[in-house]
Amino acid sequence: MGREQIIRVENCSVVFGRRAQQALEMKRSGGSKAEVERATGSTIGAYENNFEVYKGEIFVIIGLSGSGKSTILRAINGLNEPTEGDVHLDNENISKMSSKQLREVRRKKIGMVFQQFGLLPTRTVMDNVTFGLEIKGASSEERKKAGEEALELVGLHGQGNKMTSELSGGMQQRVGLARALATKQEILLMDEPFSALDPLIRRDMQNLFLRIQGEVQRTVVFVTHDLDEALMLGHRVAIMKDGEIVQLGTPEQILREPATEYVERFVEDVDYAKVRAAESVMITADNVAYPDEGPTVVLRRMRQAGLYFIPVVDEERRFVGMCEVEEVARLVERDERELREAVDTTATKISRGTYLREILPHFVERSAPVAVCDEGGRLEGIVVRGSLIAGLTTTTPEQNGDGPVVFDDGRPDSAALQGSETHQEIDGRR
Repeated sequence: MGREQIIRVENCSVVFGRRAQQALEMKRSGGSKAEVERATGSTIGAYENNFEVYKGEIFVIIGLSGSGKSTILRAINGLNEPTEGDVHLDNENISKMSSKQLREVRRKKIGMVFQQFGLLPTRTVMDNVTFGLEIKGASSEERKKAGEEALELVGLHGQGNKMTSELSGGMQQRVGLARALATKQEILLMDEPFSALDPLIRRDMQNLFLRIQGEVQRTVVFVTHDLDEALMLGHRVAIMKDGEIVQLGTPEQILREPATEYVERFVEDVDYAKVRAAESVMITADNVAYPDEGPTVVLRRMRQAGLYFIPVVDEERRFVGMCEVEEVARLVERDERELREAVDTTATKISRGTYLREILPHFVERSAPVAVCDEGGRLEGIVVRGSLIAGLTTTTPEQNGDGPVVFDDGRPDSAALQGSETHQEIDGRR
């Protein structure tokens, strides 16, 4: 993700009511949001917020009901006019634009996806998806091409002729997402788009959204009240309370370094399995083997490193499989010359972004490490049982040189060291 700034919010306050300036003065003098509202009859929706959003970033704003998250979202596309402060889009001040200029910006640059799907019930799926293009004056051929591409992205290929009333809630939300994608607007503002969906459908939509974002790389400002969703989706997360951003940072920073007692309470019940990815718990695979290596050499390497399993790679470090020490020992006893027969090519392979909840099932019946690979299949690291368990708490493992995995309290990882007695017995027989 690049660091090209596309949105800049400066000292932005939004007050609803006729005595807006008096409300802001009271707030600056130390009055609470409730006190200000009682005294002035005006509501401070957002107060002196400052942040930037970078191109291609998913910037998540989270808060409880009434925290100001939707207020600040609507200030970005001019639906809420700042009482004070400015909103810049590509160095143009949204706050100073005329109504006509704002309409052009919304048509060409900023799309919006709401919690309520807002679909047109008398139109087909395709007509709903291409509605924005129709307003922009695109030809029927352009609309059809863009609509088919968008439906393909959201997994609704071939559904264009259906009426929206024939679709489930999850499919209708896919149509809403496709409509925003079809216009190819650079920025997407998403106001709790998945909150009305059932939990399983919601998770599917979150995964679908991340997959699509990986392909289209839009700049997204995403509002939610769900912490797990915020930490799962966001490159950076802003937590709001009473109209103010109380902390802004990466998901890991929010979890590890809560800035206030409020944030600490906010994150205390987070389910790490839903929000942490493999890259946060993987350890380096300093010891690897090759299929054509001699078993005796590999067995010695495993014994010296205290390993029960060793990943096997090819010459370009592409992951081939996993070897267990007992299988290698059997090859040694049979005086075999290559490791190939001991390689379990069905061993689990995942990406850096795989969430811990998806890794857990792999350790139910197996104790073998899970390989973490890049898009080309090259080994980047491994996840062992101990590092996974640590990742489900607030502790993370560290790699102690070339040796076994060691945690903060100095205990070695039992999964990495398991079978060390077996190594000694094997060496004795040799």
